[in-house]
Amino acid sequence: MILPSTPSFRLDGRRALVTGAGRGIGLACAAALAQAGAHVTLAARTATEIEDAAAAIVAEGGKADAAVLDVSDLGAVEAFFTGHPAFHILVNNAGTNRPKPMTDVTEDDYDAVLGLNVKSAFFVAQGAARAMLAESIKGSLIHMGSQMGHVGGPRRSLYCASKWAVEGMNKAFALDLAPHGIRSNTIAPTFIETPMTQPFFEDAAFRDAVLAKIKLGRIGRPEDLMGAVLYLACDASALVTGTSLLVDGGWTAE
Repeated sequence: MILPSTPSFRLDGRRALVTGAGRGIGLACAAALAQAGAHVTLAARTATEIEDAAAAIVAEGGKADAAVLDVSDLGAVEAFFTGHPAFHILVNNAGTNRPKPMTDVTEDDYDAVLGLNVKSAFFVAQGAARAMLAESIKGSLIHMGSQMGHVGGPRRSLYCASKWAVEGMNKAFALDLAPHGIRSNTIAPTFIETPMTQPFFEDAAFRDAVLAKIKLGRIGRPEDLMGAVLYLACDASALVTGTSLLVDGGWTAE
């Protein structure tokens, strides 16, 4: 009897781009892809963070470089993809949040959250996909969504709006790109303790409310997303597109 062989989780010879890669979730995603053999380009607005992160990956024996890129500058995004070889993997991770009651939301808040989380994510994905098509690469687009793209939450009207939009975009991307062998999926985490979210958890009442909803009983860590991003990037998920991988500790199960 010849047994089936598990598809490879290795990414040797593939190029990956991770936006918002200097810390937190983006850094964890970049490390996961590099540890699986990909050459990772870490992109963010702050040079020091991504340069230090790329150097740490190289010191560990991986392949990485840093690219200063403001994904809210669509001209810079276009120039970046025009001047760079196509990537096999995109982790569309850059994002922001301004939690407040919907009655307090300003136009500036709206433009900041929807502009980065939706508009920038759309055009980064477009740039990556166009380059894949030009080089006939059957690649993987991975968008960092949220459990808040599947449910609602108090003080999260803008964030929910943006992450529900990402889920819809993702499904449409998958349909447009499937004939070319390019896959598109989202990862939808629960609350992950990162430099961005750490101040929220200093409020004991907020932390307790979050823990009451996460059925596995703990707040997420960036490491909890490393397996998910590797899975969606590699051949093990070759038939997976247009869906969302919830990493939410059971939050959305009820």
